[in-house]
Amino acid sequence: MGNAAPDTRRPPWARAAPDAGLPAHCGYGYRVFSIAALVPSPPMLVPALCGRVPVSGSDPDDPTVVLRAAALDAATALAARADRWIVIGVDSHDRIYGSATRGTFRGFGADVVVDLGPSVEQSTPADSQLPLPVLIAGWLREQVAPGISVQSRLIAADTSASECVAVGAALREELDASHDQVAVLVVADGAATLTLKAPGYLDERAAAVQHDLDTALRTGSRAGLAALPPELCAELLVDGRAAYQVLSGLFAADSTDPRVRTLYQGAPFGVGYDVSVWQQGEGDQ
Repeated sequence: MGNAAPDTRRPPWARAAPDAGLPAHCGYGYRVFSIAALVPSPPMLVPALCGRVPVSGSDPDDPTVVLRAAALDAATALAARADRWIVIGVDSHDRIYGSATRGTFRGFGADVVVDLGPSVEQSTPADSQLPLPVLIAGWLREQVAPGISVQSRLIAADTSASECVAVGAALREELDASHDQVAVLVVADGAATLTLKAPGYLDERAAAVQHDLDTALRTGSRAGLAALPPELCAELLVDGRAAYQVLSGLFAADSTDPRVRTLYQGAPFGVGYDVSVWQQGEGDQ
């Protein structure tokens, strides 16, 4: 076989991970990646965007309150295990937002300002055009771990399934060779076509695709996530498809599927949401 063609589609940050050739055990101070979490990106996670700030403990059956509590629990699990976070989300094209980024939810109804790091200058203008995965990650960071720095890496929505898995695998190599304890936060949504009132209206095909996605997420099935069909997912507005497949690649090097603790799974507003914490399988720790 000849030499493979250069990889030009993979995001630049995934092509040459620092120290990627070093196994996790080959140097003092290196720490193996061990934890990721998955949350959705609805703006309603932020209380100020819901028209009122709920009283603590109120409306325990309100799906928004339940979803928000689950997302905060997942972020808290990351904060307990990591010095910094890398956020994976989806956008129109590949982008990176560093820890000096400041954004605002102004475009979603309230001027809630969030930072991706603890050292952002107060004079830094807040970007009202930041993609939702970045804003949600910044809000979660400020709620549970204001001292932690976050880098958001967004992958283009049209990235192929194989490239998404490769991006996840490259990220894993990078994290296994890191001197820091780094966690991964995936911010992604399922199908937005599950009911008549869903943002994309009802598509009869969506229920089956969402069922397969829910099962793969609940069981940590790397193969199930990698098999998501990009074209059909695009038609059904499964906006997080590429991020889910990066998550699959993140655990691809392990001998078994990851252990998953599901904190929330449902579609209360016609969009598939999953909140979960992912760790290596028993045989890979």
